[in-house]
Amino acid sequence: MTQHSGRGPDAWCAGLLLAGVSVVVGCRVADTDGITPVPQLLAFLPWLLAPAGFALLCALLARWWPGLVWGVAVLGLLAWYLEPYGKTAEPGGPPLARLRVLTANVESGRGTPALVPLLRDRRPDVVLVQECTSGCRATLEGDFGSVYPHRRAVEEDGSKGSLILSRFPLGPAAGVRGTLGMPGAVADVRGHAVRLQLVHTVPPLPDQVGPWRRELARLRAFAAAHDDGPVVLAGDFNASQDHAAFRRVLDTGLTDAARLAGHDRTPTWPSRTASVIGAQIDHVLVSRDFTATGARFPRVSGTDHRALVVDLALHPRDRTVR
Repeated sequence: MTQHSGRGPDAWCAGLLLAGVSVVVGCRVADTDGITPVPQLLAFLPWLLAPAGFALLCALLARWWPGLVWGVAVLGLLAWYLEPYGKTAEPGGPPLARLRVLTANVESGRGTPALVPLLRDRRPDVVLVQECTSGCRATLEGDFGSVYPHRRAVEEDGSKGSLILSRFPLGPAAGVRGTLGMPGAVADVRGHAVRLQLVHTVPPLPDQVGPWRRELARLRAFAAAHDDGPVVLAGDFNASQDHAAFRRVLDTGLTDAARLAGHDRTPTWPSRTASVIGAQIDHVLVSRDFTATGARFPRVSGTDHRALVVDLALHPRDRTVR
């Protein structure tokens, strides 16, 4: 017998799927990251189109008309939130300087051997490495001592170590406090002071959502306090544009360089499935002094993150624009 009542297995399947997806979408609408498992699922918001679409098909097969309306509404909201978040204001005037920035999480140093040829091939001007152990630091400083004579590091092992390498002179600057190492520096980029901040927040695991929020809030406070000059925040944010805590950082006036280069949804983690399914949680955020002319996401063997390489141009700031 054909099911017309909307209470068959197809309708139940549609209802369960739509209920789960609706919780995540509802938090996105409410501009909150909610509680576990919402923060974890928000990282994969675009991929929720698949269960929502399947739920819509089930509702259609069951002739469950309220479910059809519900499914269309959920799909419409998902499609709406696929759009890039935040404003972009391209600076005017000719470039004052150009620089290439590379950020990579090498997973407790295991990706270091693959990072070495990547640095030789891409030749970035500034390198920001997360989870850089003592062995990682020794390798990179030994192989690239003359190429990157200027360095700042948090000298810890495991996931806490971090390293900034630079062709440009680096002045001291306080980093952002966090569970993992997040050093800062001021780079002299052809006579222009650029504030650099390496980023590595804790991941939003079920028992770490609170610290994850607090560390992103500290990054927001840092960005707001340094909005009077060129700023680059780069690293593993463990957050995507679908996380409210990350959007708060962008709301200070920063823009994701990958978005400027047309890659606002390119996944960086997990690297093994990034070409099929993943989340963009590694970012280079820049102040309104910069444009981005390119972004690439090379795979680094030994780590579950893809590296991110962006080409930036520093422009004079229009002081009349806020």
